[in-house]
Amino acid sequence: MNKLFSMICLSALFGCSPVKDPVDYVDIFVGTSNSRAMLGPYAAVPYGMVQLGADNQDAHWMGGYEYSINNVKGFTHIHAWMMNGLMIMPAVQDFVTWEGSSSSPYRGANAGYHSRILKETEKGEPGYYSVFLYDTDCQAELTATNHCGFHKYTFANDYDNARIMLDLNYPAEYGTDIHEGYFKVISDQEIEGYADTRVAGDYILHYNIKFNKPFKTFNGWKDDKVEKNIREWKSNGDCGGFVEFDVKKDESVLVQVSLSLVDQQGCKNNYEAELKPYGWDFDAVHQAAKQEWNTLLSKIEVEGDEADKKKFYTNLYRAYAKQTWSDADGRYRDPLENIQQTQNKQPMYGGDAFWNTFWNFNPLLALISPDILNNWVLTQLELFDKTGWTNNGPTGLEHTGIMEVTHEIALMVGAYQKGIRKYDVNKLWEAVYHNATEEGRRIEGSGYAGQRNLNAYRKKGYVPIETGAACQTLDYAYTDFCTAQLAKALGKDKEYAYFIERSENWRNQFNQETKWQTPKDSAGNWIADYDIFSGYKWIEGNGWQYTWYVPHNIKGLVETMGADLFNKRLEEGFEKSVKHRFAAHAFDRHQETAFEYYINHGNEGNMQAAYLFNYSGKPWLTQKYSRAILDIYYGDEPYDGWQGDEDEGQMAGWFVMSSLGLFEMNGGVTSDPEFDLSSPLFPKATIHLDPMYGEGKTFTIIAKNNSKENIYIQSATLNGKPLNTPKLKWSDVIKGGELVYEMGNQPNENWGKE
Repeated sequence: MNKLFSMICLSALFGCSPVKDPVDYVDIFVGTSNSRAMLGPYAAVPYGMVQLGADNQDAHWMGGYEYSINNVKGFTHIHAWMMNGLMIMPAVQDFVTWEGSSSSPYRGANAGYHSRILKETEKGEPGYYSVFLYDTDCQAELTATNHCGFHKYTFANDYDNARIMLDLNYPAEYGTDIHEGYFKVISDQEIEGYADTRVAGDYILHYNIKFNKPFKTFNGWKDDKVEKNIREWKSNGDCGGFVEFDVKKDESVLVQVSLSLVDQQGCKNNYEAELKPYGWDFDAVHQAAKQEWNTLLSKIEVEGDEADKKKFYTNLYRAYAKQTWSDADGRYRDPLENIQQTQNKQPMYGGDAFWNTFWNFNPLLALISPDILNNWVLTQLELFDKTGWTNNGPTGLEHTGIMEVTHEIALMVGAYQKGIRKYDVNKLWEAVYHNATEEGRRIEGSGYAGQRNLNAYRKKGYVPIETGAACQTLDYAYTDFCTAQLAKALGKDKEYAYFIERSENWRNQFNQETKWQTPKDSAGNWIADYDIFSGYKWIEGNGWQYTWYVPHNIKGLVETMGADLFNKRLEEGFEKSVKHRFAAHAFDRHQETAFEYYINHGNEGNMQAAYLFNYSGKPWLTQKYSRAILDIYYGDEPYDGWQGDEDEGQMAGWFVMSSLGLFEMNGGVTSDPEFDLSSPLFPKATIHLDPMYGEGKTFTIIAKNNSKENIYIQSATLNGKPLNTPKLKWSDVIKGGELVYEMGNQPNENWGKE
């Protein structure tokens, strides 16, 4: 009897749980109630274009999938910020072309083709989703590759004329407006076409759809008009198509869908590269997707509480939710709709904004996925080469101007400073310098690029309220700091001196009487009777929250405000925010109404708050409040995963890095990047560093006597030597080694106090 067999027998005999892989801890349903459309239980691979899963809501903000709704309208292939595409749904009910409202009846002419589900059958894991459709009387299973979706529909009874609906215009978070939809029958098992979609970002989605058995007819519809048994269909507005089959009990109809934003050839190339090698083996594709996730998630091993491990790996999974918009061969459409080809099939990434991702999302990539971080820089430089601008939120590779910042600059500079440099460094400087010296503008046929109020900022030293939002002053100042650091690294002393001086412009909006950041007009007058809790002239935040936003010079902020006042205000803010779970639920982005909200971890502008005490002489409060956020703000159920807008990886990245006790206040953009340290969540965590830092290197973080009560650092050693400051150099981490803490239930006010 071999050792492995003996262990299995003993495990079965004593009822022990089998050893779980990191992927087994991921719960893809966490946080899927009251969430954005980008966050759902979707079948996908890391950075997949296809995020295939159920939609069950009507068209409205935060539409898409809602865990508490027990129906499915259909299974949509793209769930990206401002983008969606091609809903597929099996149907055996009375024929209708409308998917139905989430609140509509399930029988009768107005019901739609959507189906109730048996909630207890709804299952999922990374790369896979399954549910039994009650009204359709079939089991639906989904899996995916990067550019392809794979459906499996197993019917519970015999049906004549079972349909597979191919819906182009369906409810989505930002709406769907089909300018032109097209289907063409290639054979009785294959259809191709496109959907020219005019929504927040215009794009043409090309698709190729293959079935594992011949269909009897293909049919098209527009509104209530249906054309039966046709070979080609072109329409607009509310339109789509459907195929019909005869199916037997327990028979599975398989559907393979390949997508491209380039052209039909791109669909074929993506299919050849990703799905064709598997034939019609659904389970093999599912297992390949699961293994891809497990390989990624295994780069960090944590030991400790099982519930915390579930939260950790679920957040690590969510941190890789952005998309690849180029084809498998490296072709893509640029924002001017020209077809381009990258070198060496380099992927072009996109997704929601890099709004303050420099605090936690960027360093996570640098630690365990520097290849992805390098590809992000290459994506930005490719866009700069083709359009003259980099892009803060390249959804579908379009310029968007989202959040009115250019934090892609921090991502690029941070990558350079960490030695991630497989790109043209001269072009990097050209792109960064251009962003810092040329006012942003709207790109013809696309959205905004660059810092749109840069000229006013340069002239006044701040952005006046007549021109733009007050937070632009703070964001521009931070980006100036990033630019200065790259100039310094490249030996450009004149440029360094200019931009480092300009990075202090945050002071021009700091009211010395009130000690708050305060919007001001072009004549230099502060807003009269200003309420610090007002959101007026702040983007998704208020004056209280934005006052702390000087990520590149917290020391200067402490000195300017005064350490005692700094600590008093900040600690008061945390204590008054516990009851709100550190999230400002009543925040309305469109109103100037002042709600008395302090810490708002539910939005990106305030996610550094817990780490500010490391700079004001009270690092034990950083330990206290960072652990409190990990325990209170983040949940492990569908209803409480995140108390805000997760934004494709930002909040998830914060949880992962803070669980390790690591944070990057200034984004790691200096020549010798440093982590801010805090209380680790786990007794032991091992980071398997990427091979670019040396084969087999690990960095281990051990917290002795760690528990829910023992959250305070008593002492620390790095590779056996005392560490007395709450700082850790990036260079020390990537060398590999061991950071060891002694933990206790009371603060050690002598440790880490600078």
